Amino acid sequence: MDVAGFNSAFSGAKRRIRTGQADVATEQERLRALVSDDDPADDRDWALSLIESLAVPPPPLRQWSALYYEAGAIHADSYRTGDTAEDRLAAIQEARRRIWAIADRASRDEAPHIRAMTRVLDHLEAELREPTWTDDSPAGRGS
Repeated sequence: MDVAGFNSAFSGAKRRIRTGQADVATEQERLRALVSDDDPADDRDWALSLIESLAVPPPPLRQWSALYYEAGAIHADSYRTGDTAEDRLAAIQEARRRIWAIADRASRDEAPHIRAMTRVLDHLEAELREPTWTDDSPAGRGS
């Protein structure tokens, strides 16, 4: 079995089903044609289970609260603030403080997702404090 080829075909089938360009039965039939009795049993079983999984409806999209979207807006705005490293650091620190305060008011199941928004801010702050690339590095010179 061409596992990479099957993976590509499976991804395409999922996309076509999700966008309404094809129905499940048609895509399952198309994928089953890629599976042979000559394929190793483990590969065949794996492929057939994926094919069957196409018939399982996806779970409903998560419904986030207004607090989640408020934290997301703060997170996004923190990228657009400040011309200097000091200004950006201050904006990141303030965004982190505000996001954590929002998470403290959020539901128990949503709070960790809101707090997770600050992880990338932590990485940005670390990069501003100790840049990976300096102007005299090869990347800084554009090479």
